[in-house]
Amino acid sequence: MTSANDAIEAPARIEPARLEEAPEPIANAIADISSASTGLGARLHPATAASLSGLVRMMNCYYSNLIEGHNTRPRDIERALAGNLDGDEERRNLQIEATAHIRLQGEIDRQAAEDRLPEPASRDFIRWLHAEFYREAPEAMLTVRSDHAEFRMAPGEWRSAPVHDVAVGRHIPPSSRSIEPFMAHFERRYRFEGMGPAARILAMAAAHHRLNYIHPFPDGNGRVSRLMSHAMALRAGIGAHGLWSVSRGLARGLESRREYKAWMDRADTPRQGDLDGRGNLSQKALVEFTLWFLKVCLDQMIFMAELFDLDNLNARLTRHVERSDRLKQEAAHLLREALVRGRIERGEASRITGLPERTARRVLGDVIDAGLLASETPKGPVSLRFPAAALEELFPRLYPET
Repeated sequence: MTSANDAIEAPARIEPARLEEAPEPIANAIADISSASTGLGARLHPATAASLSGLVRMMNCYYSNLIEGHNTRPRDIERALAGNLDGDEERRNLQIEATAHIRLQGEIDRQAAEDRLPEPASRDFIRWLHAEFYREAPEAMLTVRSDHAEFRMAPGEWRSAPVHDVAVGRHIPPSSRSIEPFMAHFERRYRFEGMGPAARILAMAAAHHRLNYIHPFPDGNGRVSRLMSHAMALRAGIGAHGLWSVSRGLARGLESRREYKAWMDRADTPRQGDLDGRGNLSQKALVEFTLWFLKVCLDQMIFMAELFDLDNLNARLTRHVERSDRLKQEAAHLLREALVRGRIERGEASRITGLPERTARRVLGDVIDAGLLASETPKGPVSLRFPAAALEELFPRLYPET
């Protein structure tokens, strides 16, 4: 006879892990997501899209940290990326955390672009995410405290001792001794190999909850789950080259910023009788969570498509120049050209602005000093950049303070 404790420690505890059939509202959401992701950034030059994806990485980091209760401002993140860390230890640690997230998501994006991204739900990949996120973490970030214990977390290592076992709100995750079989089951149920496009999108939503349900690491599970979801979106073909962020959607919800926690808690619900599936957890709750998660993804795609629309972005760049006390009006021509063509040679500044060469060089220099154009080398071609100081005007509503 199976005891209640045996059931809690059995990997089948996370079943139903996937929805084998999509109800009509979910099927419609999948179709809308596929269409929206194809159109997002379709008119953008690849170089411009690459600059914008860097902006999205910063945004993703900001909202992922916000979900954890850490409000790291975009300007603080930008300074950290430039190596300018705060003197205050707490703010410095938040900056280190932010740079780790952006560095790691950048590597995920590069692997996806080069078609070498591994199975996002594999144990190796998930442990790699955790290890890379905490690779340069100070001891304060690796020290985990609970009501009854304090210990040092090993990056990339599952929970492996009773001291690691804690309640997460009302939820009691499987014990540390069961993490490996749970994660082996997780990998089998969510690996993309053999899945069609729609099944991959469905799996992305369910896997996000079930990884947090297992809670395989002593700390950092939420961050890892959001990075895994980002990777799954890219592998599922809906990542739009990194031009949208699941973290912003989860942090903001559809109507309330409290939705994410509430829906995750709802998806923990045990099976509610014979008409609620055949697994340990509620099939109805998984259907509802999946629909909410997919609607959040679609909402973010629609928002970013409008924000990154070529004509809309060009109009905001022009307006930014018009309102600037530092930039001449001809600077707008340089920004427009870089937006459309991706990169422009420095020697083209006179032709683009219609100004004498010396004046054109000065205008170009002002735009570079403002952080709106930059190059990989001192004399190389320049492309668009989006400094934190300009975000409020160029990308309204991207962050709460804007």
